[in-house]
Amino acid sequence: MLTDINSKKEAPAKLIKGLLDMIILQFLSTQPMHGYQIITSIRKNFGVYFGPSTIYPLLNTLEKKGFVNSEWNMDYGRPRKIYSLTSDGQSMLNFTEESLNLICRKITAQTNTEMTLEPSTHSAVSIIAKSSRSTLTNRLASEIP
Repeated sequence: MLTDINSKKEAPAKLIKGLLDMIILQFLSTQPMHGYQIITSIRKNFGVYFGPSTIYPLLNTLEKKGFVNSEWNMDYGRPRKIYSLTSDGQSMLNFTEESLNLICRKITAQTNTEMTLEPSTHSAVSIIAKSSRSTLTNRLASEIP
């Protein structure tokens, strides 16, 4: 039973890690941010900590792909690199959102079919996917405009 609890806690964290680039793009779609703001927003909204060694290389990759731009801002006590979403980044975000919605609908349809046919044969993966999906969807809906 302890393993099931750990798996249920790990599943949302793994989903967030897998979608981290899209989560960053979503934050940047609301306002330009510097790296530390992104790190604290992820922790506040998802309860998962990703440090600078994860976030900054990912921001660099997103910039190389043309999804974000950066500018140095000297208005603070020290220089900060401010990242903003590009039109290509917004297009990628829209495409990914549509793809995730399609995947969620298919998971829901599959789960509903399994429940109708044989409720006792639910796999742990489908149960975790459904609970993780609803947790992530609810958190995204309530925390990210």
